[in-house]
Amino acid sequence: MADKDTPLLIKRYASRRLYNTETSDYVTLEDISQFIRDGRDVQIIDLKSGDDLTRQYLLQIIAENESRGQNVLPTNVLNDLVRSYTTQASSIVPEFLAASFEMLRDGQSKVLENMTKANPMAQMPGMEAMRVQQEAFMKAMTGGLGGLGGARPSEKRGADSDRDLEEIKAQLAALQQQLSRMGK
Repeated sequence: MADKDTPLLIKRYASRRLYNTETSDYVTLEDISQFIRDGRDVQIIDLKSGDDLTRQYLLQIIAENESRGQNVLPTNVLNDLVRSYTTQASSIVPEFLAASFEMLRDGQSKVLENMTKANPMAQMPGMEAMRVQQEAFMKAMTGGLGGLGGARPSEKRGADSDRDLEEIKAQLAALQQQLSRMGK
């Protein structure tokens, strides 16, 4: 049985074929994308040179999803990412993105909890579809609960999480008000 805590090792052969070392078979980019969606980290290594190609393939998966119309990254975010490669801001961008995804992951359970049937707003027409869509979005953005950004020290987590949670609650309340106005 595979250990989900260790990255799945994929070897790229000279023919550019990708080989799953756990199952001893060839895989496609779509297979690798599915492993990641299922919560498994991957590491892709060039067999001949030993170079780590993981980032290159992950970016390729993102580019292919975006080109198929599965747009997760708004154009202004893509523009900012390109700019960050040409400015001194590039040193803070990775930390900022990791912190942003961590905040998203930390707030995921609270957002989903607020959209459950225990919430009176859940009885409004269309809320169940919105909840399902929100769950799919959160799963797509975070790959489940693991893998993004690592853990923060516990002393920072308390105050930051409380502040983030309050912000999420305020946003959800505003969304609920908008929905109630639309329902009338």
